[in-house]
Amino acid sequence: MGCARFACMQPHYNPVYREEEREMLPLCVAEGTGVIPWSPLARGFLSGSRKRGEAKPKATARARSDDYAREMYFQDHDLDVLDAVLAIAKKRRVKPVQVALAWMLAKPVITAPILGAFRLEHIDDAVGALALRLDADEIAPLEAPYRPHLVLGM
Repeated sequence: MGCARFACMQPHYNPVYREEEREMLPLCVAEGTGVIPWSPLARGFLSGSRKRGEAKPKATARARSDDYAREMYFQDHDLDVLDAVLAIAKKRRVKPVQVALAWMLAKPVITAPILGAFRLEHIDDAVGALALRLDADEIAPLEAPYRPHLVLGM
C-alpha cells in the first residue's frame, strides 16, 4: 500500500504484566520492529516500596496516592512475582528495581525500556541493571507466578 513501516512499539510490559508476549512481541521480532516498553517497574510496584497486605504503602508519596497502580497490579499472583523479585534482589544484594529491569533487558525483543526517573538515583539504579545478568534459575521463579491479566493501561 506504500505506507511507512512501523519502527517501534511502546507496549505496557513488565514482569507483572506480560500480555504482549502472546501476539505483539512475536510480531515485532518477525517484522524487525523495536520494542520500548512503558512502565517497566509497574508504576513502582516492582521497586519494593509496596508490600503484601499493605493497604497504603508508606515509602513514597506516589506509592501512597497511586490508586490506579493498586487497581492494575495488586492481585495475589502479582504479589508472588514481587516476592520473587525481592528474593532475588536480597540474594544478589541489589535493588529490586535492578532485578526487574535486568529481567526485561534479558528479553532479546526489548530495545530499551522507558524509565520514569524522578531522581538521580533512579538513573543510577537503571545503569546498575545493565551489569546484572540473571540466569535461568533466577528468571524461572520470576516468570512462574504470572497469570494473564485483562488488558490494562490503554
